[in-house]
Amino acid sequence: PIQDTPIVVKKDTLPFRKIIRKPVLPQIITPPQDDSIATLPAAKIPGSRFSKQLAVHPYFNFTGKPLSIIVEPKHRESNEAMFYALLGLLLFFSLIKLLFAKYFDNLVTLFFRVTMRQQQLREQLLGAPLPSLLLNVLFVLNMGWYLAFVAERYHFLPDMNFWIKTAYGMLLVSAIYFVKFLMLKITGWIFNVSAASDTYLFVVFLVNKMIGIFLIPAIILMAFSNDVLLSILIVLSYIMIGAFFVYRFLIAFRAIRTEIKVHRFHFFLYLCAFEIAPLMLIYKVLLNFVERSY
Repeated sequence: PIQDTPIVVKKDTLPFRKIIRKPVLPQIITPPQDDSIATLPAAKIPGSRFSKQLAVHPYFNFTGKPLSIIVEPKHRESNEAMFYALLGLLLFFSLIKLLFAKYFDNLVTLFFRVTMRQQQLREQLLGAPLPSLLLNVLFVLNMGWYLAFVAERYHFLPDMNFWIKTAYGMLLVSAIYFVKFLMLKITGWIFNVSAASDTYLFVVFLVNKMIGIFLIPAIILMAFSNDVLLSILIVLSYIMIGAFFVYRFLIAFRAIRTEIKVHRFHFFLYLCAFEIAPLMLIYKVLLNFVERSY
């Protein structure tokens, strides 16, 4: 028979020890006070080797003091209104040249006097009032624009908007030539020299039309130029406009002398009294205004 064997249980005699692990806190590194990165040892910076190299790199300043940079938005002056206005001016001139090509060719031919049929060309030009009116409007627009650029260059009315200056320039040019037109018409009627006054008016507006055409490239350059280039363009425009006026006086004297007997000295007195003196008076008033504004 199988006898029951007693079960012996052995206990561990080693004392039970509870192991408590303390958490390891990361080492806090204080950045140097003198913004120096080279004095910071790479061994004390936690992280990978790549981050350690970036931390001590002289161009990246990861451990330096943060910088506060104030960024202000840049305000740009837009010339879109000027661009579209010039585009409209070119379109207006192109339509005149396209729709009235014959008138334009006769105008240029008569101005440069490359033909002997001057009387016939003059009658053809006088028989087309619509293109003549449109070219006179072009002259007024360009002269008003030109006067506005001159006012900007010499700081005349600096607080006024450019387009308001342009409108005032157009009104001034229109008033000057309207008064001249009435004065010459009345003078020709009073002294019974209407043919001579009409001839002189034709020459005046003929030269004005050509000035309006030749001012187009000058105005385009003035619109997108700096102060130095604007000064050069204004001086060149003075020379160009002066040459046109001298040319106008010469051909006007030749045209009037065929109608009436007038001496050169008398014609020179007329130019001084009714052409040069009003311009000098306007220039003197503007110059005094500019000096007072400064």
